[in-house]
Amino acid sequence: MTARAMLAALVATVLAGCGTGGDGGSGSGDGDGATDVQRTTTTRVEVVEGIEGGFDPREIYEREAPGVVTVFSVFGSGGLGSLLQGGGGGDRGDSGLGSGFVLNGDGEIATNAHVVTTGEGNDVKRARQVYVQFADGNRVEARIVGDDPNADIALLKIDPKGLELNPLPLGESEDVKVGSPVAAMGSPFGEDQSLSVGVVSAVDRDIESLTNFRISGAVQTDAAINPGNSGGPLVDAQGRVIGVNQQIKSTSGGGEGVGFAVPIDMVKRSLDMLRENGRADYAYLGVASQAVYPQLARRFDLPVERGAWLQEVTPGAPAAEAGLRGGSERAREFQASRVRIGGDIVTRIEDRVIEDSNDLADAISRFGPREKVTIEYYRDGEKRSAEVTLGSRPLVLEDQP
Repeated sequence: MTARAMLAALVATVLAGCGTGGDGGSGSGDGDGATDVQRTTTTRVEVVEGIEGGFDPREIYEREAPGVVTVFSVFGSGGLGSLLQGGGGGDRGDSGLGSGFVLNGDGEIATNAHVVTTGEGNDVKRARQVYVQFADGNRVEARIVGDDPNADIALLKIDPKGLELNPLPLGESEDVKVGSPVAAMGSPFGEDQSLSVGVVSAVDRDIESLTNFRISGAVQTDAAINPGNSGGPLVDAQGRVIGVNQQIKSTSGGGEGVGFAVPIDMVKRSLDMLRENGRADYAYLGVASQAVYPQLARRFDLPVERGAWLQEVTPGAPAAEAGLRGGSERAREFQASRVRIGGDIVTRIEDRVIEDSNDLADAISRFGPREKVTIEYYRDGEKRSAEVTLGSRPLVLEDQP
């Protein structure tokens, strides 16, 4: 299932259960046209500590749920008011529903890009209006500061005056371990402020983005994630956000214990770029690779048992300009896969060891366009190195390998 399918259309009957609001305007919560009302912002900052006795979902919910929001996106010609009155219909082209969470007292909110945009690649279009609803019922209009289709992350900004904001603390991807308890919060099927619990089922998964490039390092969980959870936080036992709920793998359209979240380190990098430029630019190497593992290495007499074996190098891309080579046109069968032999095997980028294709993608994503990196690789059994000036990742690859 794609990230687009994960979002799910918002029907008018779902919206009708979410309270009332204005058709446009600031949606500040005043609603009665009153003026000259002094509004103040209250920001609650929590010190994250270990929970005595281990994982306590109720304690996590009571502490963090006030910082989780429901996100309404209007794509059609009507406003939120007309949708609440049943005039918007349930088509994805008119409206959408997702989740998000408060980042700080300045009114910044994180969500998925696909919650507030429609289309993919070069055809991405932003919602005409976005509204954010808090746990206390306040609903305000939000501005899209920027969206990142490669990481499927968007940064929203609201006017914080008159609101009580409850920022959620952010964790670190390196602390995420398989088997650790987690909680997912959001608005599945429009049921706001919902909680589901489970464990980290796997890490370093490779999932779809809104471009030709995939998201590496994703967190897999069996905590129930359903349409409407998109953009909500996946938190650990200390209530720290370790990922942004992004998609499910399902045959029925509902949560079946295989959900995925964008890893928090990628989320933080994305948000930093969106704050600075309103967009996120990623480095581009221009290769397709095959993970090297011991059986593969023995079968083809490779000099290493781990690495990223280049299958194709895009003509004119940074890798090609630096002299890196892909495999031959003639592929060989091995364990039900087709492998192009003869390509370079990348084993290190700067100080990062590369053991497979995901490592390669993750390493490149940590650099910016026009940065120079040293790549170590093997060719014909000989260890070599090359300096590569990285390019800027395109949204769409015209000639994908």
